[in-house]
Amino acid sequence: MEEVCKKLEVSPPTYHRWRQEYGGAKEDTIKRLKELEKENGRLKKLVADLSLDKAILKEIAEGAERSETAKGRSLCPQGSTGGCWQRGRPGAQTRGGQAR
Repeated sequence: MEEVCKKLEVSPPTYHRWRQEYGGAKEDTIKRLKELEKENGRLKKLVADLSLDKAILKEIAEGAERSETAKGRSLCPQGSTGGCWQRGRPGAQTRGGQAR
């Protein structure tokens, strides 16, 4: 076993871990496992990117809400979030509370 480890240039603990993990697996099973691990890593990165985008958009929305509230405006009538978040859009209110 020591000769095999030297030939593969791996330590004995690594060899034992690999043998325990992949011992009875066939070559096609191992290839599929590696593909799935790679895809899993890619998907995890996508989730992280989307989570960051969501957090940024949430901060922007909260900032816009604070800005409009500080100016004495409501973003939407009765707190509705139906697309009237921007002044001048249908359903948006001005200082007097009347829709434009």
